[in-house]
Amino acid sequence: HRDLHYPLRRQRQMCIRDRPKMAKSFKVLYVATEIKPFLNDTYVADIVRKLPQGMQEKGVEIRILVPKFGLINERKNRLHEVVRLSGMNIPIGDDDKPLIIKVASIPTAKLQVYFIDNEDYFKRKTVFNNKAGKFHKDNDERCLFFCKGVLETVIKLGWSPDIIHCNDWMSSLIPLLIKTSYSDRHIFENTKCIFSIYENSFKEKLDKKMIDKIIARGEELKTLQGHDRLQYLVDLAKEVKPLSDKDKIDDNKIRGCASNLWVVGEKNKDNTMTYKPVSYTHLRAHETPEHRVCPVGVEKKKG
Repeated sequence: HRDLHYPLRRQRQMCIRDRPKMAKSFKVLYVATEIKPFLNDTYVADIVRKLPQGMQEKGVEIRILVPKFGLINERKNRLHEVVRLSGMNIPIGDDDKPLIIKVASIPTAKLQVYFIDNEDYFKRKTVFNNKAGKFHKDNDERCLFFCKGVLETVIKLGWSPDIIHCNDWMSSLIPLLIKTSYSDRHIFENTKCIFSIYENSFKEKLDKKMIDKIIARGEELKTLQGHDRLQYLVDLAKEVKPLSDKDKIDDNKIRGCASNLWVVGEKNKDNTMTYKPVSYTHLRAHETPEHRVCPVGVEKKKG
C-alpha cells in the first residue's frame, strides 16, 4: 500500500520544492497634507485617497502619512495613538518638539493612515491660515517637523520604502533630508523620491531663517561640499585641546570607534567642550603653522 502511493508523494514533494519563490513586495510611502475622508481641503485629498488604493490592489505594499490638523475629528474618525511609535523628540532649530503618532483606517478601502501630531503645531483648528486668513508664522517649522516626523516614524516601523511619493509643498523637505541629515540611515539606502507639485500656491513667504532650522548644528558638515566642507573642519579644529574631566564626550558619535580618536571640539555655553570625530586626512591637508592638528586620546571611564 505504501509503495503504491510513493510516486504520488514524491511528485507532490517535487512540486513544492520547485515552486517559484514569491517576489519581494514593492513598497511605496505616500506623504501628503490631506486625504479623504479625514480632511478634504483641496483636490489633492481625493488623489491621495484613490492612488494608494489603486496601487495596493495591484499588490504594492503601501503606507500613508499625513499631518493631524486640528480640523480632523478624532472621535468621528476613530483615531488612536500608537504608543510604540510616539514619545521621541524632533529637533527644530534650538528646540525639541515631542512627536505623537496616531492611526486610523478607511474601512471601505482597507487603507491605514498614520497621522503626525504635535500640540504646538497641529492642535489649532486651521490648516495654513488662521481664522482671519493670515498665514501662520510657524508654517516653516510645521513643515520641517512633519517631514522629520515622517522619516522618524518610518525608521521606528523598520519599514524600508522603495519609493517615497511626496505630495504638495509640505512634504517637499523629505528628499532634501534623505540626502543630508538622514543620509547615513541604511533604511533609506535604496529609496527613491517622487515629488508631485499641485496648483496650491500661496503668496506668503516662509521664515527667512528656515534654512538654519533645517540644518542643525552638527548636521552642517553633511551638507557642505568641496572647499566649504574642508574649511568647516579646519575652523572647528582650531578649538581642539586635550580633554579634561569637565569636558563632555558625545558618546553617540564616539561609540564603536578606536580609543585613539581624531576629534574637533565645540565650545558649550558653560565653556566646556563637546568633541566629535572627523577625518584626520582632511584636517592635516589644511593645517597651518599657527593651527596644528593634534590627536586626542579618548578613554572611557567606568561609571
